Amino acid sequence: VQLQAFGGGTVQTGGSLRRACVASGTIFSIHTMSWYRQAPGEQRDLVAGITSDFRTNYADSVKGRFTISRDNDKNTLYLEMNNLKPEDTAVYYCAADPTYYDATYYLGAWGQGTLVTVSS
Repeated sequence: VQLQAFGGGTVQTGGSLRRACVASGTIFSIHTMSWYRQAPGEQRDLVAGITSDFRTNYADSVKGRFTISRDNDKNTLYLEMNNLKPEDTAVYYCAADPTYYDATYYLGAWGQGTLVTVSS
């Protein structure tokens, strides 16, 4: 599976950004998909996840501001980020969890990280 992420950039505090991550080489709909972020000098942390049946979970720090979604017809994962804060500045990564489907093991993958900078 390959993941290609789009979006990112620089935005002012309170602004919004939308990230997209396009998957190929797998059956996108069967994977739990996630967004992670890594700030300078910090570990990589989960931001949000969405299962194959569209259940979502969020880090406490982004609840109410970020929305994860997926479009299985377009093999695309999204992250809508609103009311951005300087502490949201990080490199953001999309990820596909490995999974089993129809007795077949499907590998997971990481997309390339892209920097989101929130200026104060």
